[in-house]
Amino acid sequence: MPELSSLTAVSPIDGRYGARTAPLREVFSEFALIRRRVEVEVAWFVHLADDPGIPELPALSDDARSAVLAIASGFSIEDAETVKATERTTNHDVKAVEYFVKHGLDGIAACRAHREFVHFACTSEDINNLAHGLMLTSGRNDHLLPVLSEITRQLSAIAKRYADIPMLSRTHGQVASPTTMGKEIANVVHRLRRAAATLASVPVLGKLNGAVGNFNAHLSAYPAHDWTSTSRTFVESLGLDWNPMTTQIEPHDYIAELFHALARINTILIDLDRDIWSYISIGYFKQRAVPGETGSSTMPHKVNPIDFENSEGNLGIANAVLDHLSGKLPISRWQRDLTDSTVLRNLGVGIGHTLIGWHSTLKGLGKLEIDESCIRRDLDDSWEVLAEPIQTIMRKFGVDEPYEQLKALTRGQQLDQASVERLIADLELPDDAKAAMRSLTPASYVGDASRMVGLLVREELAN
Repeated sequence: MPELSSLTAVSPIDGRYGARTAPLREVFSEFALIRRRVEVEVAWFVHLADDPGIPELPALSDDARSAVLAIASGFSIEDAETVKATERTTNHDVKAVEYFVKHGLDGIAACRAHREFVHFACTSEDINNLAHGLMLTSGRNDHLLPVLSEITRQLSAIAKRYADIPMLSRTHGQVASPTTMGKEIANVVHRLRRAAATLASVPVLGKLNGAVGNFNAHLSAYPAHDWTSTSRTFVESLGLDWNPMTTQIEPHDYIAELFHALARINTILIDLDRDIWSYISIGYFKQRAVPGETGSSTMPHKVNPIDFENSEGNLGIANAVLDHLSGKLPISRWQRDLTDSTVLRNLGVGIGHTLIGWHSTLKGLGKLEIDESCIRRDLDDSWEVLAEPIQTIMRKFGVDEPYEQLKALTRGQQLDQASVERLIADLELPDDAKAAMRSLTPASYVGDASRMVGLLVREELAN
């Protein structure tokens, strides 16, 4: 069997696209999960030692505390291999972590006699849900949000750069009232900002309340202890939001919320990918050719929009995974079944394909150059779009059935400037109204598009 490498990996996340997703290995790999479990076990032991209501576990000296915390902070690949070796005997991944931490305490004289407070009153899911929460917090805050911010920043710069460049709209794929390229990109920026705020605001929940969520074991040992308060302070000490009401498992509703928010961002970017692809297709955008790159194996002239295609494809896969996790994880038979366990091991898969797609979008945006001459030709060939303002002005002056009149003259027709001027000349309207109509051109009929991009800039400054 060949050694695992970018060429032999089954998943393109670790294979073809491994260079883009390598940072996620520190967050969502098996090693990362084990390390987070160790972190939680160690933190729970220290938390109990700090609790005066647990006199059998004395407070730690500064040296002992540092030594205990080092079990987690110094956790290495070799340590993870030790845990995996133990798991082959226990056939239980969290029990193997418990044994690893206990073994670490055996080397600390002040803690050796108190090693059974490791995993005290815990069910495996007390450890797992907190580990997953820490993983998702890091994945969102350290990896997703910074890349999304860069996409939004680049799109905002493009919107401002092209705020005053008029172009035809294409509602239903047909020639429609003009807009500006900057305004169309600004639409995407506004959508992404709202969606990013939602993603950032989803609380990451955690619980530590025993086998069925009632503190049964805790109260059997310390019936007078305020375990609710202890649980809350511990979960919040990890930087997570406390969930006070669960079964054996934290119900994963927040993961569904988080992944639905992420999928909505991906959907917005798929929409952008397809629009940019289409603008490239009709010549509104050109792509800078990269020396050495090949567009087609047989057609030397081609510069294909492969980055936007790659993004669209990967974001589609990401959303399929995110949708499955969002729909499956909140469902668990009675107080717990194990179907979530294997599914949760795929947290990094949807996020991995998301980041691959986002980086492809960024790469594609960096190659774009607008072709103003192509856009201008389209406008100059489409004077029929002025039928909208003309019939609207006719309404203002009470002309009967202006829409129907313009529809008969223009629907399905391609008009030029002379045709429009003849149409205006035949209208029974005041001269100043006709003058206003004659001042219109497809390039000037963009409404408030440029000013609306300015609103985007003010929104940036406000934030």
